[in-house]
Amino acid sequence: MAKELKELTPRSESYSQWYQDLVIKADLAESSAVRGCMVIKPYGYAIWEKMQRILDDMFKETGHMNAYFPLFIPKSFLSREADHVEGFAKECAVVTHYRLKTNPEGGVVVDPEARLEEELIVRPTSETIIWNTYKNWIQSHRDLPILVNQWANVVRWEMRTRLFLRTAEFLWQEGHTAHATCEEAVAEARQMLEVYATFAEKYMAMPVTKGVKTASERFAGAVDTYTIEALMQDGKALQSGTSHFLGQNFAKAFDVTFTNKEGERELVWATSWGVSTRLMGALIMSHSDDNGLVLPPKLAPFQVVIVPIYRSQEQLDLISAKVKEIMAKLKARGISVKYDDADNRKPGWKFAEYELKGVPVRLAMGGRDLENGTIEVARRDTLTKETMPLDGIDAHIETLLNDIQENIFKKAFDYREAHTVTVDTYDEFKEKIEEGGFILAHWDGTAETEALIKNETKATIRCIPLNGDQTPGVCMVTGKPSRQRVLFARAY
Repeated sequence: MAKELKELTPRSESYSQWYQDLVIKADLAESSAVRGCMVIKPYGYAIWEKMQRILDDMFKETGHMNAYFPLFIPKSFLSREADHVEGFAKECAVVTHYRLKTNPEGGVVVDPEARLEEELIVRPTSETIIWNTYKNWIQSHRDLPILVNQWANVVRWEMRTRLFLRTAEFLWQEGHTAHATCEEAVAEARQMLEVYATFAEKYMAMPVTKGVKTASERFAGAVDTYTIEALMQDGKALQSGTSHFLGQNFAKAFDVTFTNKEGERELVWATSWGVSTRLMGALIMSHSDDNGLVLPPKLAPFQVVIVPIYRSQEQLDLISAKVKEIMAKLKARGISVKYDDADNRKPGWKFAEYELKGVPVRLAMGGRDLENGTIEVARRDTLTKETMPLDGIDAHIETLLNDIQENIFKKAFDYREAHTVTVDTYDEFKEKIEEGGFILAHWDGTAETEALIKNETKATIRCIPLNGDQTPGVCMVTGKPSRQRVLFARAY
């Protein structure tokens, strides 16, 4: 028996519970038997697969190739880069033994004699194992650049977890590149930030702000961290992708050098960059409503669902024959479509189910439609419907899907614009931060002022915008000079 449809907790009542309800009831994911870990269900994984496929194509268009590196990292590797180990030490899962044995009571215990000579870290990120490998790959400038990406799982032992947004194990991609010059590495890090921003806006329909992290918010071991920041419907920010210029830090740690064109030995320059299944959380919270998911057509597992409404098997057969023609035309235009003629649920239940799952367009055909040569067209983003002639319906739906993609982006963009404010005083900042949203304000550039603001308001500097207002000013807290306004928000 399929699950019963239940209403979601309204966002206005509890945004957190609404999110949890939606992830579970839309069949995206559920908690697993392992604390802090999740099971991504087929419908949720189908969305992630579309993200993965599009991103993978974008990476390959920029010259990158995929590889795979071990899940386990010798503990000594992490200690070679001081900032790196300090940044990840509290989140590491450690393997100490390699064998179990049974005890007299029939239980299973760790075999104390099977202790590893060196403990292994379950991959929290792969810089160390990869740069140890690159030492063997790189001898000459002719071996550079190395442009590698890895699709993998990582483990960061989070204590407070939330499906997709923060789990002990999650899926991601991590790019790791090696370059002959500083300029090439910086250009690579900036290029991949642009790739992420393009993906977020063009495919996820999610507007983002591109910027640089402050020193205290950088990736552990990076010289600079570039980020895309998105604003969720509850007024909180979500870091949605990062690209790191690593300088020569990891090359120094693992002694990765090359012979340059002048015959001299030099340290290699590095980048790393990644996005994760956290993007699923971003997708949900950017667009969805109290009725369920709202998916941009470019990422929907199927863009159109067709539901027949019939009184007899004979009528169903006639409708199905007509639907078969419609489906062929839609597929010829590259539109993914599902025909739900299952007889275990009534049409009304199916309508609610596909609304919950965020299918962009729903078509319904009944006996009267068959006689009149029409079909009912419902769009998920506006919850509106109209009856359309079958003639040219494929072209209409193609246009409609494009309109829905643009409308979803515009709605999210307008929300961000309406919830982005500029402030000049700290009192005004403390007032506005309670309303949520992005705040642009001047900051004196010191870690002390940044920490004070965070401690007093729970707001962090999300980024120093790359394309923001560059007008100098004075810090809202200290009155000291400020180079430009930075972006503040409370965040996930």
